[in-house]
Amino acid sequence: MGPIRMLLIGAPGGEFRRAAELAQGAGAEVTMADAPAPALETLREQGADLVMIDVLEDAVGFLADLRRERFVVPVLACGISAPAERAVAAIRAGARDYVPLPPQRELIAAAIASVAERQAQVPIGGHPVLDRAMALAAAVAPSGAPVLVSGGKGSGKEMMAREIHRLSGRPDPIASVECAGVAADVLESELFGHEANAFPGAAARRVGRLESVRGGTIFLREVGALAPATQARLLAALIEKRFRRLGGETEVPFAARLIASTSMDLETAVAAGSFREDLLVRLSLARIEVPPLAEHDDDIAALAGHFIAQFARGDGLAPRPLSDGAIAVLRAYGWPGNIRELKECIHRAALLAHGPRIEAEDLTRADGSPLEALVSLPGPDGRIEVDGLIGRTVEEVERELILGTLERCHGNRTSASNILGISVRTMRNKLRTFIEGGIAVPPAA
Repeated sequence: MGPIRMLLIGAPGGEFRRAAELAQGAGAEVTMADAPAPALETLREQGADLVMIDVLEDAVGFLADLRRERFVVPVLACGISAPAERAVAAIRAGARDYVPLPPQRELIAAAIASVAERQAQVPIGGHPVLDRAMALAAAVAPSGAPVLVSGGKGSGKEMMAREIHRLSGRPDPIASVECAGVAADVLESELFGHEANAFPGAAARRVGRLESVRGGTIFLREVGALAPATQARLLAALIEKRFRRLGGETEVPFAARLIASTSMDLETAVAAGSFREDLLVRLSLARIEVPPLAEHDDDIAALAGHFIAQFARGDGLAPRPLSDGAIAVLRAYGWPGNIRELKECIHRAALLAHGPRIEAEDLTRADGSPLEALVSLPGPDGRIEVDGLIGRTVEEVERELILGTLERCHGNRTSASNILGISVRTMRNKLRTFIEGGIAVPPAA
């Protein structure tokens, strides 16, 4: 995959040059700008994945210009013994974080990792359900057809998209654009670009992502969040292989491969009138379902080992293997947050563990609660203890098992169904029966 593109804004030389060297050493492609004005020119022409700006520059004004020109790019403010009020002002103006200089390798690596994952792009594991998805990805990759990648949040949809790009033979870059939570007008400029004076604040022409990737790949995260007008423009670009910048008359060729992801049911969105059926048909020429982690739990140990090695390199730690008890807890947990939740859990454990191995007690959720308290592990003979179930009806045990599993999956119906070995339809029917009987049911995730 292509490297992350970082733009550093500040006086040349000194610690800023050191920051550039560290970023390049961490795998980033770095461009330097001496001041905010030339930095804006760079962003208009070629964009960037991450910006770092010295707070001794006009960081507040620069961030205001980004908003005015509808840029969506994370900005880190940084400085050497900078006045506290400058750092605070930059954060209040929209900077993601403040990084002190001289920079540390770990801080630069963390900044890069916060933007996008550029480690191993091939999903780890060999479970048949994942193999089927990977086989379909390999089959459709060489074509130029749009691809829709669906699956739960954190299941690895972007990883799948990057693997499709890698197998396609197309040139870099693959550019990711977040559709959810972004204002419609901002997202249109991000995708299609705009001409000078296209709207108040459009000081100059801006090249959008669909144009800047040229013959590479554009990846739209959560495509179901697109506004109706943007859906129409995107559909026209896919059909006609060209588009116009906002406020422009010139036809811009569209040569990129489009991959979109969704964690929502787009057919339901079509029925509700919030998503265009013709766009869904166009995107679904090739559709790949990324299975939830609970469906390929045989891969959990391999994934966890991969993340341990990754964090050991990034954080300068000695890699600790997982104990058998820790692996058992990992496999017994429902993972409603899928691979993303597993990765975050392993990162915490790698930082918190003190012994030669990562033990079960080192595994926690984001709120600090121990993972092993949320799972039921089999006894030494492989059987679950049933003493507490004697004297109760099968109906009562089934109900508590379903509700308990659902609660531990934080309301995720799909994950709970997978763990219980029943269909989602069966799960919904059971829950409907409980609700009609006046029994409280955990809300859907």
